[in-house]
Amino acid sequence: MRNRKRNQKNQRKESHPSQAVEPTQIANYSQAVEPEPAINIPTTKKGIYTEYLDRQMTTEQLGIERKNQLQRISELRDGRAVLVFAGDLRKGLTAPVGIDYSDLTPINDQISVLEGNRLDFILETPGGIGEVAEDIVNLLRSRFDEINIIVPGTAKSAGTIIAMAGDDILMEQVSSLGPIDAQITNKNKQFSAEAFITGLEDIKQEVVNTGDLNKAYIPILQAISPGEIRNAENAMDFAKELVENWLAKYKFKNWTHRKRTGEVITPDERIARAKKIADDLSKHSKWKTHARSIKIDDLRDMELQITDYSENSDLADAIRRYKTLLELTFETTIIFKIYETPTSQIVRIVRAETAAPGNTSPAPVLPPNTDSIDVEFDCTNCGHPNKIHAGLGKPATLSKIGYRKFPADDKLKCSKCPNVIDVSGFRKQIEAQSGKKII
Repeated sequence: MRNRKRNQKNQRKESHPSQAVEPTQIANYSQAVEPEPAINIPTTKKGIYTEYLDRQMTTEQLGIERKNQLQRISELRDGRAVLVFAGDLRKGLTAPVGIDYSDLTPINDQISVLEGNRLDFILETPGGIGEVAEDIVNLLRSRFDEINIIVPGTAKSAGTIIAMAGDDILMEQVSSLGPIDAQITNKNKQFSAEAFITGLEDIKQEVVNTGDLNKAYIPILQAISPGEIRNAENAMDFAKELVENWLAKYKFKNWTHRKRTGEVITPDERIARAKKIADDLSKHSKWKTHARSIKIDDLRDMELQITDYSENSDLADAIRRYKTLLELTFETTIIFKIYETPTSQIVRIVRAETAAPGNTSPAPVLPPNTDSIDVEFDCTNCGHPNKIHAGLGKPATLSKIGYRKFPADDKLKCSKCPNVIDVSGFRKQIEAQSGKKII
């Protein structure tokens, strides 16, 4: 606290600088002196991520808050239906986080609970199978007249293909799409189809220029069949044609006049613009790597109109909060995919290690409103079955002979030998699936 003059005849310090003095204490120093006004110390502003971390939310609370933010997004977007399809990009080594055929059934299931003919599709994915991306778009388009794609974080590769089927694409500066250059696999190696074809063309041109084939190329060419070359060419064309057709049909359907001149836009001009964008997105030679992030400014440079949702502070807050809650859900559980609406959800979970490294047996699927579970763990040392009972959301009640309570520290000692079994993965899996804590 700073020193303060009392009057010209009598000066003294109110307190030692290191002391924290309450306003009521200040008034007691002298009856003849007015109390010093209370100093308002501003509280430290927290980011959304820090705010939620400090709340130490359970899996169930995270789910409830995600639903709240989805409902808020719907209300801010004039009551549009909202559907989320999200994969955890960090679990790619342990789970199939990319777009694949198993996604069609849960997406179709979640669509069935939605009302209206306008959809906001929130997408978070590293990419996946292009043919499934096509199936997802066809599924959505069979149900909704208007589809807008919201990308809070990342929608790469096949995710970018889906985004190009939207009537509008909503992003902000941290959002990113990715190149759509087809990736092919040959002899357990994955690489760009364009790079493959370009490499062959370079060899061909070298032969034309020199009149001779470099002997170093011979074993490479001998390992490539004409069918593989055609497959690479088809893969390149597939993604480009999808994007070109969808941009012209959906994104550009209301692009009828030029803004500055009022000149009428012809169908051929819409197709030409769509083709140019599709070519740019698929150009491996431009982006260099398939994982490259394509930002909102890059897309605008391609003359693709993107809505920056950060310009609407309320909508940006709701989307950012949902994205943060999604990240926390993935970080604190073994969930690797989420399909959800404001009122429903389906999650897919990693097969947790329940006994020892290498044991990837999944936890059982729990029926609704389950409040307890019995399970056996075979000892990895002696093979003895160890039976335990877990209470979900309430203390366990041991009513069966031979069962023990689920260990609070996740370390289950074999009842026959000294071996200790780590059951932490099983706990995470059951809690993620049930939304309840094991007690």
